[in-house]
Amino acid sequence: MTISERLFEILDERHMSQVELSRRTGISTRTISDWRKKKTNPGADKILIICEVLDLDPRTLLAGEGRSEMPEEVSYNMAERTDALLMEEKMLYDYRELSDAKKRRLLAYMNMLQNTKE
Repeated sequence: MTISERLFEILDERHMSQVELSRRTGISTRTISDWRKKKTNPGADKILIICEVLDLDPRTLLAGEGRSEMPEEVSYNMAERTDALLMEEKMLYDYRELSDAKKRRLLAYMNMLQNTKE
């Protein structure tokens, strides 16, 4: 099952329309419609927004049914990696939205953290 198929299964279970999902997430109805037609799957930035709005763990949307077919240890590691990738994607997205001055401050703070002993 694809991510978009899982998404629409969840929307059906919650009796939520594509229009309502669009209104709550700010994602265009056209984009959501494309997902339904299986032309595309949501990107990581959209998955985070969808999961926040639907109060879902990203693993629910990303791993779906195939997770139960894998050994528990493997599925946990995959979910852990997925969470890390989603977090990194969100961090990059947020970083790109910062002003140049805030980017410099953040980089200076990161540098300070790297040089601090725990």
